[in-house]
Amino acid sequence: MAFIQKGNTFMNIIVVGCGKIGYRLVEEFVGEGHDVTVIDTDNAVVEEITNVYDCMGVCGNGVDCNVLESAGAKEADLIISVTASDELNMLSCFLSREMGTKNTVARIRNPEYNGDSLAFMRHKLELSMAINPERLMAQELYNILKIPSAFKVDYFARRNLEMIEVRLKPESDLCGKKLSKIREKQKVEFLIAAVLRQGELIIPDGSFELKAGDVISIAASPGDMQKLLKGLGLLKRQARNIMIVGGSKTAYYLAGMLLASGNDVRIVEKNIDRCRELSEMLPKNAIIINGDGSNRELLLEEGMRNLDAFLCLTQLDELNLLTSLFVSRQNVPTVISKVNKAELVDVAESMGLDYTVSTKELTAEILLRYTRALGNSRGSAVETLYKIMDGKAEALEFVAKEGAPYLDIPFRELAIKQGILVVGIIRHGKKALIPTGDDRIQSGDRVIVLSANNRLNDLSEILR
Repeated sequence: MAFIQKGNTFMNIIVVGCGKIGYRLVEEFVGEGHDVTVIDTDNAVVEEITNVYDCMGVCGNGVDCNVLESAGAKEADLIISVTASDELNMLSCFLSREMGTKNTVARIRNPEYNGDSLAFMRHKLELSMAINPERLMAQELYNILKIPSAFKVDYFARRNLEMIEVRLKPESDLCGKKLSKIREKQKVEFLIAAVLRQGELIIPDGSFELKAGDVISIAASPGDMQKLLKGLGLLKRQARNIMIVGGSKTAYYLAGMLLASGNDVRIVEKNIDRCRELSEMLPKNAIIINGDGSNRELLLEEGMRNLDAFLCLTQLDELNLLTSLFVSRQNVPTVISKVNKAELVDVAESMGLDYTVSTKELTAEILLRYTRALGNSRGSAVETLYKIMDGKAEALEFVAKEGAPYLDIPFRELAIKQGILVVGIIRHGKKALIPTGDDRIQSGDRVIVLSANNRLNDLSEILR
């Protein structure tokens, strides 16, 4: 979807490394209206991306000062280095900073670079941000497993408000019900903020009637969300017995999180050397199995039918989908596939697989949030940003600033643009308020907004 461009928030951005994540970042940044220059050592890759997108390209090494100078590092607002080498990414950012680039972001994936060592390097190299896509994905998967009814979970205002996405099955009691009737029966504050129906995004009113296959976006406080899902008949039990196929960095991070929470975790990995590494790196109660995770007999032998959740996180999207399809047909409650190819997400849905995740999409989302905040130093800049409803909308968090034109005016009197919905307000760090027409925004409020057709940099931009 194309978001309307506003204001003078555009920046000069350099992207070093045009792999999956770099390519996706260029797509987002060009779409946002930024001036983008890419650097890659493969001339064919540079030619391809500059032919597809309105950006400049330089073929060369991102730690070559002449290459950085040709890319405009002296005047750049931001450099993001996402090559396969952590060390190259850090050095590229350091050199670019020395040359004059204002903000630097390096992808750092090695688990050995986390904790105190990462904090030390960030300080010494003056990195604005270090991003670990695999660790971020592990956190995303952990959130889903803690609320297994949802296939997407986003948090706002220091976790005082949650937005989740749920697909309605044909047997759901919500099918054929109007939203006004659903709200009447629930004793908690919540909002069904958006509905995705056959690829069309809808911001519904109380008369809207839900149908099987709808994806609904629900907003509520964390405490109310569990009660709400139970009241709506959507609550699944939390996953305890979990199997992960593919011993990737993501699997390592996720297994650590799950084991610390008391879950039973087993990882199936083909490479014997990687199995040994995982056995040494993870706590002793982790079960590491050397074998082919696509082998059905192996999965059955390892107790697949008794699982609460199954995750296929190999590097092969097609293998992940086919394996997940087999497992889902064994009535495993939660089955999650890693799918980086956008064209395969629709294939997954047609196969009946609701849970797909993408490392490159998650990374792009987080860096888009960062650049959106950088691009606006005035007013109430973006604090949090998520792409939701298959990328057809954004959910954003702002802090309301003193003197803004929307303060202390009842919502029913505010001229809010079409396609924009104020989803929640968190005041003084307390429980989320789902606003009505009589509520008002006050200075200092954290305001969560859903935007279906506008690119927002500032909270005041919700007004016509």
